[in-house]
Amino acid sequence: MSRAGKVPHEKTIDNTMRVLAEGYMYIPNRCRRFQSNIFKTRLLGQKVICMSGEEAARQFYDTEKFQRKGSAPKRVQETLFGKNGVQTMDGAAHKHRKQLFMSLMTPERLKWLRELTEKHWEEAVKKWTKAKELVLFDEAREIMVRISCEWAGVPLKEKEVKQRANDLGDMIDAFGAVGPRHWAGRSARNRSETWIRNIIEKVRAGKLDAPEDSALYAMAWYRDLNGKRLDAQMATVELLNIVRPIVAIARYVMFGALALHEHPETRGKLQTGEDDYSQHFVQEIRRFYPFGPFLGARVKRDFIWQDCRFTKGTLVLLDVYGASHSPQLWQNPNEFRPERFKHWKGSPFDFIPQGGGDYYKGHRCAGEWVTIEVMKTSLEFLTQKIDYKVPKQDLSISKVRMPTLPKSRFVISNVEVKK
Repeated sequence: MSRAGKVPHEKTIDNTMRVLAEGYMYIPNRCRRFQSNIFKTRLLGQKVICMSGEEAARQFYDTEKFQRKGSAPKRVQETLFGKNGVQTMDGAAHKHRKQLFMSLMTPERLKWLRELTEKHWEEAVKKWTKAKELVLFDEAREIMVRISCEWAGVPLKEKEVKQRANDLGDMIDAFGAVGPRHWAGRSARNRSETWIRNIIEKVRAGKLDAPEDSALYAMAWYRDLNGKRLDAQMATVELLNIVRPIVAIARYVMFGALALHEHPETRGKLQTGEDDYSQHFVQEIRRFYPFGPFLGARVKRDFIWQDCRFTKGTLVLLDVYGASHSPQLWQNPNEFRPERFKHWKGSPFDFIPQGGGDYYKGHRCAGEWVTIEVMKTSLEFLTQKIDYKVPKQDLSISKVRMPTLPKSRFVISNVEVKK
């Protein structure tokens, strides 16, 4: 390991363009080159520390050492998160707001979510059988919009479905983008916030009933630590932080279909549901395929770790993709092997596709259980309820594009309902 002051350091003036050129591999490439799990660089004109690995994640999720305030770039808040959402909060205020999200993750609501997921797949397939071929990613986004809105209590008109799916999808697609994709994401967020804010205001004015156990009701009437109700804009941001992540599951479903295509031996195991295979399969999709490249936080107080001096206010990036493909954490990490999760001990720091640490006290994604349940139900449906063909297409995945997806967005054809 390097000594204090001797931590590996990229010596160029600014490396922002290298992040854009290397994408998911930016941090892993340098950890390998420097033979170090930590290094310093400069991005967007500021000093940045990048780190990777289980112990790095343990440090990163120590709320005494790191905070989220000021870590999310404005361009990400303007597209993905929304301004001043739960992801940007710290301390008691964050714990109180996080509890709002966790209160929606009850066993009863997760069971209903699974039922909704199966229902909306069944309804979608009715039209699929009449189509020669279709793009699974696009179809999955529309299904996820329907699921997320019904589960959250958000009214959704049939004529709106495609627009909402496109807008929520563009917000997600913008988080690692510059240029047209970023601007599309900003425009999509503006439209989405107008839509949701109008619904919030109708609930508060008594013009629209919201089920008392719904996210819509929770966000409309939530009060902070001071007993003050969220303003309509903030309630809008947080309700979108329920709806949008469910739409993002469409990417994982698409990657699941890709895994079934590239590893056909897994299909039979999913069909029989043997030994919790569905759970293992879903976890391996989340580990193996690229989604989030890294996460950011700022140093809360000065400290030293791995002989590196962390100074208050410094931006720190935690490697997510690299940790999921680290030979120190995973045997044969570049092989798709769902069975590896049969013996996984469930550390909150070695597997962090949606953040690490504690759900209730930290910044681990409150919707991780939602992601897993929707993925399991969706992929069981694709294997147990329908048959389809995968025509020849370009299934290559760029590790530069963030977030990435197969170039063809996964086309399927000749869909038939199993008898």
